[in-house]
Amino acid sequence: MQLSTATLGSLPATVSTPNYPRDEIGAGIIHFGVGGFHRAHQAMYIDTLLNAHKATSWGICGVGVMPGDKRMKDALDAQDGLYTLVSRHADGTWDARVIGSIVAYLYAPDDPEAVIEKMASPATRIVSLTVTEGGYNLQHDTGEFDTTNPAIQHDLTSGKAPATTFGLVIEALARRRERGMPSFTIMSCDNIEGNGHVARKVFTAYAELKEPPLADWMRANTRFPNSMVDRITPATTPDVTAQVADRLGIDDLWPVVAEPFTSWVLEDDFSDGRPDLDEAGVHIVDDVAPYELMKLRLLNASHQGLCYFAYLAGYRFVHDAASDPLFARFLLDYMNREATPTLKPVPGVDLDDYKQTLIERFSNPEIADTIARLCAESSDRIPKWLLPVIRENLAAGGDVRLSAAIVASWARYAEGVDEHGQPIEVVDQLRDSLMPLAQRQHEEPLAFVKNTSVFGTLAEEPRFIDAYRWTLNSLHRDGARATLEALTTPT
Repeated sequence: MQLSTATLGSLPATVSTPNYPRDEIGAGIIHFGVGGFHRAHQAMYIDTLLNAHKATSWGICGVGVMPGDKRMKDALDAQDGLYTLVSRHADGTWDARVIGSIVAYLYAPDDPEAVIEKMASPATRIVSLTVTEGGYNLQHDTGEFDTTNPAIQHDLTSGKAPATTFGLVIEALARRRERGMPSFTIMSCDNIEGNGHVARKVFTAYAELKEPPLADWMRANTRFPNSMVDRITPATTPDVTAQVADRLGIDDLWPVVAEPFTSWVLEDDFSDGRPDLDEAGVHIVDDVAPYELMKLRLLNASHQGLCYFAYLAGYRFVHDAASDPLFARFLLDYMNREATPTLKPVPGVDLDDYKQTLIERFSNPEIADTIARLCAESSDRIPKWLLPVIRENLAAGGDVRLSAAIVASWARYAEGVDEHGQPIEVVDQLRDSLMPLAQRQHEEPLAFVKNTSVFGTLAEEPRFIDAYRWTLNSLHRDGARATLEALTTPT
């Protein structure tokens, strides 16, 4: 049955559906980056509130900016904004619900003016983002806003309608300022340490270049709450779509599957109000930093610790590798010995239990998350999630052996050939510069980490380099599995 408003009443009784009148829901949130994670996470939380007949002015209007977002618009338009969210438990059971909180979707390249005016409307009170770690236009080496980006230059100088998220959002804020309206909140939901601080930095930097008085107004009026978001959400494959059709009888153009676990910790710092997200299970706090560091340095960095070794060893699914006692032992050793010493106390969280739960979550066979997904865009992920652990431990005299090994496993993977001589499809925005460096490693072992735009001065740190070179040599000589066995043998 094709999913739409007209067919909601005919869906199986096991599938929960919106119990609220969607045509009466206002769009108080504009969201950039409507992908799988947003639909499994933020949109789900808002849907929970709406099903409780709360937050009726806080529906979501999605916005697409990238060319690939046109497909999402077409899918949601065909289904009246509805989609199926399936939580898949390790024992094979499913919890399925239809999410109705996305009440509109705009594709900016078709009509940028409509997107700007939607944000400039008094009804819009939050603009939220899941634009990936690489979507904040930061230079890898300096961490500063990249003013040389051609898309940014276009928006700043062309005199035409803006085409980037920055240009669209700042133009909307400029109109609100001119009209005497309050600022909306800009709420990052990306996996970046201090994501609210980063969002403030980049959007204010763009405004400073475009219109300095607007930047001053933003500093006084625009709020950027930090947040920690957590739910493993693999990409939707054709197999997933077919399984939803076969098992639930729903013809959904773009369903979402996710693990049962979900968490959202959010700083209570908003310019113009917020929905009562705490009533949907969101943990509202004054300081997100401890939770944020816990998640990024344990979960996200452990994904990096798993994926390159696993791919080189022949694994293609996360649950298969995480269920291997050798890989699980390596991840726990990294978390206990190197990541945990860099964390702050986390109120209300048992870290030992959290770490063990991560291994169980990674091992859920029903999620069928791919190793390749975790390996993608490494140059955006490792500098934000793992390198801070290395730098803090170097400064404190702590252990960096396993963290350095993870970097070496990335460098070996980036050579583009696995242990059996088969090609690896390296997906990374810097692949054209990183792969040639990795391919020189047999003759020049430090070529990869001497790339200061990614690694800074780590190649000048003897303790890091000793551990890195040992692992890289072992990977070349003995392979991934033997290297992990040596790394996890007590010394």
